[in-house]
Amino acid sequence: MGTILVGMRHVRWHELCHAQGSASQVPGMLSRIAWGDSETAEDALSDLGQWIGALAVFDATAATVPFLWELAAVETVKDRVGVLELLGTILAGGHAHHPEWTREAHAAVIAGRPTAERLASGGDPAVSTAAEKLLDALGGHSCRTCPPG
Repeated sequence: MGTILVGMRHVRWHELCHAQGSASQVPGMLSRIAWGDSETAEDALSDLGQWIGALAVFDATAATVPFLWELAAVETVKDRVGVLELLGTILAGGHAHHPEWTREAHAAVIAGRPTAERLASGGDPAVSTAAEKLLDALGGHSCRTCPPG
């Protein structure tokens, strides 16, 4: 796996769930985003978004977010803008029956603020714009499940 995503092996993915069931396939999707060509990365990011963020957040969402931040920071990742957009989707999402999943997922996104700040001042204009948009969402984040901050 190289120097990125090495921490994935420490997560008990098979004990976590996403919108389609077991999160055991999440590491494969993250790997496809990290090392796939543009089409492969885009497809994997789309699938992952449906699993962990678009419909609702799940316990696998909070476990996945640090790896998304890691991918957003790596220049060789083909769809860094998409990764940042997924982080924004997660921050805006929630789970009505599991507020603890919402709090954990939102906290994981908020924890990546330093990465977003660095990306906002970086060299790739599209990534910078996406990072600025996410920073705006982070700055204005308030929801009924998260503690006031």
